[in-house]
Amino acid sequence: MLTDTTKKLYEQDFYLWIQTTVKLLSEGKLEELDIENLIEEIDSMGRREKKELKTRLIVLIEHLLKLQYWTKEKNYNARGWRNTVVEQRRQIAYSLADSPSLKSILNDVFLECYQDARNDTLRKYQLPSELFPEDSPFSLLEVLDADFLP
Repeated sequence: MLTDTTKKLYEQDFYLWIQTTVKLLSEGKLEELDIENLIEEIDSMGRREKKELKTRLIVLIEHLLKLQYWTKEKNYNARGWRNTVVEQRRQIAYSLADSPSLKSILNDVFLECYQDARNDTLRKYQLPSELFPEDSPFSLLEVLDADFLP
């Protein structure tokens, strides 16, 4: 039976709560689990995966935009920008390999991520808004394509 101690553990020592939860699960002691917090943590894990994917996609798009449109800085920064593009694509591929169902999320978030990438880059570098197009000049397939560079 779930004890108050198990429930308090979540608030007092999260790591110990995790270790206790894993032990209870492996021993099949489901009635002793802190189900409410376990559900919350599993749900939170899913949100973190989605957030990481979106963050990596935004960074990737930012660097593709800089490579294509920020010609004034390209000679000095293109190598670093390309390195970031390669790394973000690799990390996105790893995430999709571990969780293939995230692929369906990419289509849903692509336009939002483009807008965030565009706006963030304009703000970070205080660039004129007309430097980057309002609508994405890249398709999602191009953004994720390891061989595509503008």
